[in-house]
Amino acid sequence: MTNANRPIRHGAFIFVFITVVLDMVALGVTVPVLPKLITEFKGGDIPAAAAIAGVFAAVWAAMQFVFSPLLGAASDRFGRRPVILLSNFGLGLDYIFMALAPTLPWLFLGRVISGITSSSYPTASAYISDVTPPDQRAGKFGMLGAAFGIGFVVGPAVGGLLGGISLRLPFYVAAALSLANAAYGYFILPESLPRERRAKVDWKKANPLGALKLLRSHPELSSLAIATFSMALAHEALPNMFVLYADYRYHWDITTVGPALALVGICSGAVQGGLVGPMVKRYGERTAMMLGLVFGFVGFIVLGGASVGAIFMAGIPFVALWGLAGPAMQSLMSRRVQANEQGQLQGALGSIRGITGMIGPILMTGVFTQTAGPRAITELPGAVYFVAALLVVFTLSIAWRATQPSAVLAVN
Repeated sequence: MTNANRPIRHGAFIFVFITVVLDMVALGVTVPVLPKLITEFKGGDIPAAAAIAGVFAAVWAAMQFVFSPLLGAASDRFGRRPVILLSNFGLGLDYIFMALAPTLPWLFLGRVISGITSSSYPTASAYISDVTPPDQRAGKFGMLGAAFGIGFVVGPAVGGLLGGISLRLPFYVAAALSLANAAYGYFILPESLPRERRAKVDWKKANPLGALKLLRSHPELSSLAIATFSMALAHEALPNMFVLYADYRYHWDITTVGPALALVGICSGAVQGGLVGPMVKRYGERTAMMLGLVFGFVGFIVLGGASVGAIFMAGIPFVALWGLAGPAMQSLMSRRVQANEQGQLQGALGSIRGITGMIGPILMTGVFTQTAGPRAITELPGAVYFVAALLVVFTLSIAWRATQPSAVLAVN
């Protein structure tokens, strides 16, 4: 890439970074109010609302599973720019739809559409692969992870404040953010995939099952896909159990849980936004990935074994350092596919995250139910994090073998 292209590349990355931040803020502002809006539709029946909220979450993940490969393949054929812009525009309209939803089924339909239109993250990752040299991708993927952290720190905090005024107001604000994002991108975002590098849409691959064929195209790629799955499954122990676990074991109320969640977001953002790039540059992707997995194992052991809240909090930085692994692993996978397959790859990874999003909550809450409370087989509330630690060990073993120096040379 010539020097003349570098400002364009840098400016494009800034836009994609802002896009992901705004998407996550828009999603985050609805997090505190969606369960309450469901409760309102159910006449104040909290247990019934909790069950429905679980269905909403599973369906949202299912839409990610189905549509991430489709949008990824579409971006390989038509370019990244139109897919990103249409996703932003569709998400904005959907938030308005949810804000106006008169009944629970209409709100459910809005959540389904939200799962579809939120599937643009794989395209954003493919965009980064297009405009970033292979040796710098891990750092850029880490920055996208930091964007997630920023969004989930700012979003819920803003959503909680807005929800105190009206349960519908956060949806309107989310819509405004998404539509502004689409308008901004329309005037600023250049296309990253030239026409001569685009691929024809293979509809057999533009679906979750077809996407697996790409992941099986190289032995290392398929092994890293398995590692990605187990790592994403381990991660499900955090969003699904953090609040319940802290409440049960340490009796934390919302005033304590809120700052703790903010600390998670801040530490994760600092690691992925400021540490991934330098670590990969100094030690390489493989070493950075392995170090991240070791930190993740230690972090989950600390969380599960913490007898008091202060020790639990001490484990958060270790879990944040686990964030070194994901971007490095994603970068290694991007090296093993062609330029016109980056969208398919990121779509396939989106489907993997969709699968873990469907089964992870059931697995983690099931482990917790069996090891804590009156119906527990044995009283070991930290078991859910010990299970996550075992999944990280499994990830490490798979990733270690898949990235041995004898592995096939990268194609990209």
